[in-house]
Amino acid sequence: MLDFKNIIANKLKEVTKIDTIEEYIEVPANSEMGDYSLPCFKLAKEMKKAPQIIANEIKEKLSIDEELVSKVEVVNGYLNFYLNPLAITKTVLEEIENKKDEYGSSNIGNGKTIVIDYSAPNIAKPFHIGHLRSTVIGGSLYKIYKFLGYHVVGINHLGDYGTQFGKLIEGYKRWGKEYNIEENPIDELTKIYVRINNLCKEDESVLEECRNNFKKLEEGDEYCTKIWQKFRDLSLKEFQKVYDLLEVEFDSWNGEAFYSDKMDEIVEILEKTGKLVESEGAKVIDLEDKNMPPCLIIKSNGSTTYATRDLAAILYRARTYHFDKAIYVTSYEQILHFKQVFEVAKLLGIDKKYTDNLMHVPFGMVQLKTGKMSTREGNIIKLEDLLNEAISRAAKIIEEKNPNLENKEEIAKKVGLGAVIFNDLYNSRIKDEVFDWDIMLNFNGETGPYLQYMYVRTNSILEKASAIPELANINISLLQDKASIDVAKAIYQFEDIIKQSAEKNEPYIISRYLINLAQLFSTFYNENKIICEDKATQDARVYLTYCVNIVLKTGAGLLGIQMPNKM
Repeated sequence: MLDFKNIIANKLKEVTKIDTIEEYIEVPANSEMGDYSLPCFKLAKEMKKAPQIIANEIKEKLSIDEELVSKVEVVNGYLNFYLNPLAITKTVLEEIENKKDEYGSSNIGNGKTIVIDYSAPNIAKPFHIGHLRSTVIGGSLYKIYKFLGYHVVGINHLGDYGTQFGKLIEGYKRWGKEYNIEENPIDELTKIYVRINNLCKEDESVLEECRNNFKKLEEGDEYCTKIWQKFRDLSLKEFQKVYDLLEVEFDSWNGEAFYSDKMDEIVEILEKTGKLVESEGAKVIDLEDKNMPPCLIIKSNGSTTYATRDLAAILYRARTYHFDKAIYVTSYEQILHFKQVFEVAKLLGIDKKYTDNLMHVPFGMVQLKTGKMSTREGNIIKLEDLLNEAISRAAKIIEEKNPNLENKEEIAKKVGLGAVIFNDLYNSRIKDEVFDWDIMLNFNGETGPYLQYMYVRTNSILEKASAIPELANINISLLQDKASIDVAKAIYQFEDIIKQSAEKNEPYIISRYLINLAQLFSTFYNENKIICEDKATQDARVYLTYCVNIVLKTGAGLLGIQMPNKM
């Protein structure tokens, strides 16, 4: 595909002799100011001239093919470039003809490996809406990086170790016969957890027993290990129902417990550095020089911590996957934890290329209208229940709007799940999210159902046209009205949008883009009769509709949303 920005940059490079000039080129917020712009303020100091003078001098020396760039204009120190609409439309249509549903993909990741650690629910606890964000954001990043040619390893670092298992084991010892964990594992184990947690608050000696249980588990005690394995197997069976609904997959299910026999090496390495010091009976790495609290490696009772296990995971992943980047998708509550762990990882003796490319991708919390959730207080909404509720509500809306629709259940599933996923991915991940059904399932506005509805509209048009016309027969000059050009320009941006989304680890960049494209298509649809008497006009407009259809479906797929063919 023609890279207009690169073409402009090369011409600017000839005139300015600045090799990095492409980095200065921007896309103006207002399209009336051009398709690309060079702010000459950045050159003023180096060239010792006023920005407007620099802009005018560059313009006078520039020679760019008018078939690609129709106009170059100086405005207040900016050099603005207006692309030839015919060239953009031609480029977009030809690229989609060549790539079809691979349009927007890239090979920039070829030969590189990205490890993404996401979802990571806690064994024996409800898979609730608080886990939705990590699962959905991580799942989307997994798809985005793959689409850009990277080898991606998706890891579900299960919370299957830690003091809470000492509590659960103690609760099961005391009251296991009172609960039917085989039939309803998560709910029953949650009841045990809440009950033992309350008892720990009342009796310090019970809490001590729980800590000892975990220590025994670490040491391979047969009874504790057997109960723990039972909890893990039953929990994973329940979690899989959610992953099946969301169609989220993983390449590795190695949770915290996987590293239980790999932590001695971490402690040995850290001890050899001389930086692992005793503090109140525990062992820590002092990070005062980094303006951070000490990183706890070994507790006073000799058991390990989250940090120890995360360090073991970093060492294992570096040796196993030789990653170019390792991404951790967890809540912003863990920002300090990962800052500490990434700093201590520099002491593990692994190549700097690994420790320099550890990245925490934090996100805000999901909250109920009543406030924050807590497993300990029993105040949670199970994710499976929520997803099924979304499907049920979507089915009710479909029944009201289109009772004769075929495959209503399948469509309701796509709409309900799409609404939940899109709602989660529509804002920057760092923002907290308050869960609101009314907003999420609205078929108007900037929502998943609206996006799906616009896709269905493109399908309906293509169905009426009966066949996608041959590109060789398309008269591109018939697509030069403003609405058509705006759609073509948006489609042209798709590959760059995907790259931006990966660079910033922000799927919402794609979500916002798709809504914008859907709205531009709506304007195009309203201003142009697509199925019309003039065959040449119809073919051109149908082909542009086909291009929109492909981009909406591909983009939604990168978010983890399936598009229904009808609604």
